[in-house]
Amino acid sequence: MGTTKTKPWLLFVLLLILSCYRACFSIAGNTLSAGQSLSFSKNETILSKGGTFELGFFTPGSSGKIYLGIWHKWFAPKEAVWIANRENPLSDPSSSRLDLSEDGNLLLFEGSSKIPFWSTNLTFPGSNITEAVLRDDGNFVLRNRSTRSSVFWESFDHPTDTWLPGAKHGVDKLISWKNSEDPAPGVFSMGLDPNGSNQYFLEWNSSQIYYSTGVWNGKYFSLVPEMNRSDSIFNFTFVPSKNGSDGYLTYSPRHPYLFALSKYRVDYRGQWRGQVWLQSGPSERSSFWIAPKNLSNVFALCGAFGVLQYPEDNSTPCQCLKGFEPFSMNYTRLNDWRGGCVRKSPLQKCENNTYANGKKDWFLKISNMRLPAYSKAYLAVDASRCKLACMENCSCTAYAYNRSGCMIWEGALFSLQQRGTGQDIYLRLAAHEYLDPRTKGKKWKVWVAVLVPATGLILSLVICFSTKRKLKYIGEKASSNNILSFDFDIELHAKDVELPLFSYESISAATNKFSTLNKLGEGGFEPVYKGKLLRGREIAVKMLSKKSGQGIEEFKNETILIAKLQHRNLVRILGCCIERNEKMLIYEYMLNQSLDLYLFDQTKKNMLDWGTRIHIIEGIAQGILYLHQYSRLRIIHRDLKPSNILLDSEMNPKISDFGMARIVGDNETATNTRRIVGTYGYMSPEYAMDGLYSIKSDVFSFGVLVLEIVSGRKNTGFYNSESLNLLRYAWELWIDDRSLELMEPTIGYPSSTSVLLRFINIGFLCVQERPTDRPTMPDVVSMISNEHAPLPTPKQPTFTIGRNVIDTNSTNDSVEKGSKNSVTISTMEAR
Repeated sequence: MGTTKTKPWLLFVLLLILSCYRACFSIAGNTLSAGQSLSFSKNETILSKGGTFELGFFTPGSSGKIYLGIWHKWFAPKEAVWIANRENPLSDPSSSRLDLSEDGNLLLFEGSSKIPFWSTNLTFPGSNITEAVLRDDGNFVLRNRSTRSSVFWESFDHPTDTWLPGAKHGVDKLISWKNSEDPAPGVFSMGLDPNGSNQYFLEWNSSQIYYSTGVWNGKYFSLVPEMNRSDSIFNFTFVPSKNGSDGYLTYSPRHPYLFALSKYRVDYRGQWRGQVWLQSGPSERSSFWIAPKNLSNVFALCGAFGVLQYPEDNSTPCQCLKGFEPFSMNYTRLNDWRGGCVRKSPLQKCENNTYANGKKDWFLKISNMRLPAYSKAYLAVDASRCKLACMENCSCTAYAYNRSGCMIWEGALFSLQQRGTGQDIYLRLAAHEYLDPRTKGKKWKVWVAVLVPATGLILSLVICFSTKRKLKYIGEKASSNNILSFDFDIELHAKDVELPLFSYESISAATNKFSTLNKLGEGGFEPVYKGKLLRGREIAVKMLSKKSGQGIEEFKNETILIAKLQHRNLVRILGCCIERNEKMLIYEYMLNQSLDLYLFDQTKKNMLDWGTRIHIIEGIAQGILYLHQYSRLRIIHRDLKPSNILLDSEMNPKISDFGMARIVGDNETATNTRRIVGTYGYMSPEYAMDGLYSIKSDVFSFGVLVLEIVSGRKNTGFYNSESLNLLRYAWELWIDDRSLELMEPTIGYPSSTSVLLRFINIGFLCVQERPTDRPTMPDVVSMISNEHAPLPTPKQPTFTIGRNVIDTNSTNDSVEKGSKNSVTISTMEAR
């Protein structure tokens, strides 16, 4: 068989035909021209010129839904950085295609339908003038194919959940996926404040802000100073907003090789993440930036009636409340809790306070919970009335009752969290959920019938025997060495003060014999112990040291003074003890201890979000207003500082430590003392220098507190700084129009920065050098409550160097040494 030689001209013709065929039916490089299509069935894609990004069709997870998107070419698994049809997926693999039509628009079709699933929807002056190009920065653009300079449309202007280097991020929000397999818009988003405050917000459901970058100060966002540090891997540029919609932020890597290896995205759990791909492997990703870092700060992460477990379990952080089940098991399998939980059994339909079939709903007590958002206050004298108020309200789903009063929740419960410590909440459940079917047997009823009476009988005998012994002992003490306590009891009743006297033995037993394990702290010379009374009530016991020099008369006067003060923002005294030469005060125990433990602690300060800080400032102001104007006695506290502000379980502030307080007459404006006691940094200048104190002295201390709460910094924490103290540092920022930099950097901004500036202004008005220039507390409360009323312009405040007071007029060391007390009451001074 002979060998046939191919003629050169025939080979040339064949190659020419193949080239034409490829040109007619394939995509050339990074461009899609008019009349061309991109097909899912042929696995066709467009690759950017440098091979960095790829555009094509993909199917996330096991969903079977088809999307047109862009992803990094060489990194697996694919993570789309942009999606065209995230709200309208395709489903037919054989006919899904992207067309560049003759009129110049990009159109996404499926099958023979003439209605596109997605389109650029532009109007051009002529036809066949555009081409679509995928650039090496990941931007997919429609441009003039002749000039190549005129861009008609670009994907950077229509972001999904990802922000790439070079893209302008403004009011067009980055919106998270619904879950790891569904690119449809989720509930979390991030964008520039459209009100023109020049800060970026993370929001839930476009309604609830839970994270802020802070305001742009010319160099960086005030809460994200690391953005433009010298060791940052990116350069950020922000163009401020002029009309609320034209501001934007862009960034570029300091090292060019990172340009195609980095991105920012809002993930489906509500966190803003910055990621880079490591050189160790194509699937190695590193999140160099996460905000907020803690999932517990993400609003409604677990949806309605879902509970975020604490500490967080990153695999399954959410669970449903008892009596509820996930809205969708398929969604929760993907950690998608946006649907939250639904009731297993419906509540009874109540009309006119009657219930169907004679069955009533009931309330399940759930402990250690962070109370949900959006409660309504209800006036109830006790827990039973609070429960009744919820039961009679057909929309009420839960209630809580504590020292702050009665709170009820209507509708869905959001942002529930279970912690090691927290509050009790009572959840409304259907009657059907009350009894477990396994507990209906007769055997169980017999055991209950036998055990309950037997247990009650035994407890009654024990209580009777214990009470008899206790009464005998008290009688012996009253007839011997407890005459002083007996006389004090008579004096209390004579002055119309209902204050119980505790025996030394009862307090010793409550504090485990004043065990060091029960010791909460020590302010000045007075140790403070945690205790628990026989009925389970927790108390704080302050034992007055013999070194303080305070006698029984001063102790009596102070005890009677505190007992007459009744206000929700003042710590409540429960009683006292004066036996065995000991003088003790018994206070209500504050679960969250003192403000300074949160305000100046690097790990706890982020627990005081802006809303909580405003709540604390308002509560302190109300407490001081009561002391100055509405109590039966006009009282000057003289030692207001963070360690003397206690926080209850709901973070309500309560002023404590009246050891240095003084009673003044209604018309008394100023009083002089030879003995200056207190803490420098919080003392007014006239008191520190001349011993003059008045109600304006407390106003000065309140102003310092306001600035400390706003900034999270101590007034005396500037020893190695040119500013000397917080007041001077804050004033320097104020006159330079940079007051927003004073904001504590670990928490988000309020919804309006004008609120923050207003509190700073109020703080400065309170720390004016001349007492006459300071407002009274009624004025301060009015300034806080009437947030739109104009404020006076403050003058430069006085700047005093923070140091301890040395009492040169007494041999006793009566100086406030700085509170070591982690809970309650600091130094008590003789008057």
